[in-house]
Amino acid sequence: MITRVHTVAFQGIEAVPVDVQVQIAPGAPKFFLVGLPDKAVKESGERVRAALTASGLGLPPKRITINLAPADLPKEGSHYDLPIALGLMAAMGAIPRDALDDFIALGELGLDGHLAAVNGILPAAIAANGCDKGLICPAASGAEAAWAGGDLDIVAVESLLALVNHLAGHQIAPRPQPRRLGPETTALPDMADVRGQQVARRALEVAAAGGHNMLMVGPPGAGKSMLAARLPSILPPLDPRELLDVSIIQSIAGELSGGALSERRPFRAPHHSASMAALVGGGIKVRPGEVSLAHNGVLFLDELPEFSPQVLDSLRQPLESGQTVIARANARVSYPSRVQLIAAMNPCKCGMAGTPGHICKRGAACADDYQARVSGPFLDRVDIRIDVPAVGAADMIAPATGEASASIAERVASARRRQRQRFEAVGYPGTATNAAASASLIEQVVSPDAESQTLLLQAAERFNLSARAYHRVLKVARTLADLADSERVLRPHIAEALSYRLNMAMG
Repeated sequence: MITRVHTVAFQGIEAVPVDVQVQIAPGAPKFFLVGLPDKAVKESGERVRAALTASGLGLPPKRITINLAPADLPKEGSHYDLPIALGLMAAMGAIPRDALDDFIALGELGLDGHLAAVNGILPAAIAANGCDKGLICPAASGAEAAWAGGDLDIVAVESLLALVNHLAGHQIAPRPQPRRLGPETTALPDMADVRGQQVARRALEVAAAGGHNMLMVGPPGAGKSMLAARLPSILPPLDPRELLDVSIIQSIAGELSGGALSERRPFRAPHHSASMAALVGGGIKVRPGEVSLAHNGVLFLDELPEFSPQVLDSLRQPLESGQTVIARANARVSYPSRVQLIAAMNPCKCGMAGTPGHICKRGAACADDYQARVSGPFLDRVDIRIDVPAVGAADMIAPATGEASASIAERVASARRRQRQRFEAVGYPGTATNAAASASLIEQVVSPDAESQTLLLQAAERFNLSARAYHRVLKVARTLADLADSERVLRPHIAEALSYRLNMAMG
């Protein structure tokens, strides 16, 4: 007779049902594991054997065959240990065969029978909830599974022996409770710390209000990284849907600390030596990259020209579509990647081009060659570009008088609330920011007056703005109007939006 236990495999952020089929038949003692297992799954046989022995059970000296169905779906990860062990125990009569029919099981076994946390518990719990099944998982993953909500029956135990006792009714495992990281866990850097840089502070507020991509160019020590690090402090918290999307990706990547979720938007700052697989995802197991881990948050690229040009250009599709699609010969995986790109760079290799009193030894070629490392199509996806000059001694000596993050965050939240309400009113409730709006949608919600329209057309013709650049100017102008609580996009809004775009075109 064949024993079956339900589990899942992961394709991107999707949990795909997998049937673990166990057969113990007469024959020479042999352990077969089939169904496209990877190295970690193949090694589960020895972990399961040792865990069962530690729990007082031994595998019978018979022919044991374990099939992971569907057989043509690659199986990766150590979470198959627990369903394989449970299938063997049911086949040996150690637990009732029907005790597992209404559960999906995941967990990694130690040699002593203890269960270790595994990645992907949250999407697995959501999948279990969707098909009216319960979830069996390690105790360390219970808090994460509890976020699936509903009436999901969660059995979170420390060891294989504790699970057997629970199924037999001798010891009841308590239901885990979800955990949330409070805002007081770690304080965010405050905008009040920034000295001077009024233009940069204004641009950062505009970028936060509309979710716009931004590039800061300036000499070393001007405060570019400092400004970027303070962007999370003025962004609104994640709404419930965004929180779930972000947490699922973090769960797949194994970055949910203790199963606790946070309403703070992700802030990822990869080093400029990052490979293409690290930035956009991929590798042998097709894991999410930095651009996906920053979904609904900020991706900060410091020293932008130092990144490989091929790596930067690989971001063009995710920045445009909000999705990262990784294609392989045997798989096609998609991860959500709706990010706000914040980049910083020096004006030239020596870092001081344009600074009063400084002359590069190589002249204009120093800046031209350095900036040419960033392609035009990549820059075309940046809405705002500002120059960040060095801070003078007077600004450093004077007491900090800049506006605090809390008051800026209120204006940003108010502007985003107007955007969401506007998009809901025209039938696009899934669009949260002006930057995320399609070209046709932004034309629908932007209604510039005749004077503003004339200015925009003149600038588009004179500076040869691309169609993408034209619509991105409209998006920034719409955000400026939202910050000013103006229903119409006026000439000052168009002029300021053009200044951010033309600064890039002429830089």
